[in-house]
Amino acid sequence: MTRSALLLRAVNVSGRNRVPMAELREALVPVLGEVSTYIASGNIVCAHPDDPSSACAEVRALIAREFGVDTPVILRTHEALVRALDSHPFDGASEKLLHAMFLEGRPAVGAIEELQQRLVPGERIALVGDDLWIDYAEGGVHSTKLTKAVLDRALGVAGTARNLRTVRKLAELTE
Repeated sequence: MTRSALLLRAVNVSGRNRVPMAELREALVPVLGEVSTYIASGNIVCAHPDDPSSACAEVRALIAREFGVDTPVILRTHEALVRALDSHPFDGASEKLLHAMFLEGRPAVGAIEELQQRLVPGERIALVGDDLWIDYAEGGVHSTKLTKAVLDRALGVAGTARNLRTVRKLAELTE
């Protein structure tokens, strides 16, 4: 059986967009069958759906209806997670500071160049397929100028980021 991760954007962050994982798992059973979650930041592991686009839309609608949170749902198969790990461009980066931002699709033309102009010293970014890798400087996410608004405006597509440790764990859980 092929397994996938459905990644929710910005849930349970600083007390906002609260989506209790136990309640979410229960609500998702009729939609996806057996599911599990990994940490409270919105990582759902399930059998790969027959129609990924419809499944993501249905999960998004369910979360909006049941929890009052409208959040993009971005699917990555086990193979896509492994491919992302194998091709990330920043060897030696800190597991906590290196993030993969999984995008819903191709970013806007010129997005990477625009984002390059916003980097603080020590930060690096690289687009690999539909994944934007961000190696944050020592200050981490808290000192970056790559805010949600800046990323959304430049990329033109929704995305959700996970640190390297979480991406590795999701690849393991979808195996």
